[in-house]
Amino acid sequence: MGRKVKDTRIRYDEGCLAAHALNLVGDRWALLVVRELMFAPKRFQMIRAGMPGVTASVLTGRLAQLEQAGVVDHDDRLGIYALTPAGRGLLPVLEALCRWALLVPGHDPTRFISPSALMISMGVNLVPDLAQGQTVLAGFDFGSEAFEMRLAVGRLRTVSVPEPDAPFVLSGTGNTLAMAVYGPQPLAVLTSQGSVGAQGDLGAAQEFLALFRLAPQA
Repeated sequence: MGRKVKDTRIRYDEGCLAAHALNLVGDRWALLVVRELMFAPKRFQMIRAGMPGVTASVLTGRLAQLEQAGVVDHDDRLGIYALTPAGRGLLPVLEALCRWALLVPGHDPTRFISPSALMISMGVNLVPDLAQGQTVLAGFDFGSEAFEMRLAVGRLRTVSVPEPDAPFVLSGTGNTLAMAVYGPQPLAVLTSQGSVGAQGDLGAAQEFLALFRLAPQA
């Protein structure tokens, strides 16, 4: 793995634990890099594909900082970046930010949504009362990435897979599949328009999508 170099920069000269965390992951784009690596290791260009607003030089810098902070490992031989256990421990932080974002105005879902961003948001926006007693395996195919999402005992578990093997598989971009999950139009309409692809049990897929609401949960 990549050589660890201590990052001596102090962004916030305070003893506050939140300030300490922000010293490590508080720079612009840093948490979004973590988001893109949350489900699977990736090479540089694949990370960048999930963050179209970042420049190559800035992404290189953020990856180096996160490696120095012990959040990301880099396999120099394979050119692959992966989260460390400390990095994976930031998932609840990303989920908390998503929940907080639902409480404040200005969210624009027409802007770019990466596959990893959608997978994380679905974990946040599952309606617990609707999910109780449900057991579902769903597949999502974004072309360059694919996931299986299993709902059991009221909780979601999402894993990256080479190819989804599930009773139904939905395909599209992060934005078009976000429309399927959160938008007002039924899945059948979106598939007929060609904005979303679907294979398998479409009735079960529609029932699964009905378990999510883009709204604060109790």
